[in-house]
Amino acid sequence: MNVAIIAAAGKGTRMAGARPKQFLEVAGTPIIFHTLKPFEQCDRIQQIIAVLPAEEAAEFTSLAQQAGLHKLAQVVAGGETRAESVARGLKAIGANKVEIVAIHDGVRPFVTPEEISSTVEAAKITGAAILVAPLTDTIKEIQGKNIVRTLSRANLRSALTPQCFRYDLLQKAYLRADLKDPGITDDSILVERTGASVTAVEGSSQNIKITTPQDLAMAEILLQA
Repeated sequence: MNVAIIAAAGKGTRMAGARPKQFLEVAGTPIIFHTLKPFEQCDRIQQIIAVLPAEEAAEFTSLAQQAGLHKLAQVVAGGETRAESVARGLKAIGANKVEIVAIHDGVRPFVTPEEISSTVEAAKITGAAILVAPLTDTIKEIQGKNIVRTLSRANLRSALTPQCFRYDLLQKAYLRADLKDPGITDDSILVERTGASVTAVEGSSQNIKITTPQDLAMAEILLQA
C-alpha cells in the first residue's frame, strides 16, 4: 500500500487572512480540496492522511466525504513545525503495511495524477524520489549586498512535492530529526542526511505553492485556463 500525507497544518501568515490559506477558496472550492483531488484520482495512492490545524480537523472528514474524497483515511492535528506535522502523519500510519509514503504540501493544488505516479514509481525503484522543476531565473549568490557569483542553472532545480520515500527510510530520517527546527522546509533534506540518494523527477513549474495573495490570483488564472 502507498500512503499520501498531505501537510496542511500551516497558519498561512504571509497570506494575512482570517483563515489558514489552505481553506481559502479558488474557483469556489477550498484550496485543500483542489490539492486532495489528484491524489484521489491517482491509482498509485491507496490511502490519504491529512494533517491540519487542530481547530479544523474535527469536521474535515465529513466534508471530504461530501466532496467525493473517499481515500481520506485519517485527519491528524498538526504540530508547531512542518517536520512535527509530518511526523504526526507518519505516526498515524501505525502498523499498516506501507511501501511508499508520498508527502505533499497542502497548498500545491496543481500537481497532476501523472506526476504523483511518476514520483511514486521512482521511489519504488530507488527508495527516494522528489518532484522538481527547472529554474527560469538567473541565480546569484550574494554576501551582504554584493554578488559573489552567478550559478549555472543546468544542475539546479526547484524542489516541489510530492516527495516520495520508502516507509522505513523515511521513518529512519525522522527519528534523527529535530522536529522543532523551523528550517526543515522539506522532507528530502532529512533523507539526504541519512546518506541515502534521492532521485529527481522532472515536473511542471505550474505546480506552484500558494503562499501570498499574488499566488492566489495566479491560481485563479490557472484554474480558469
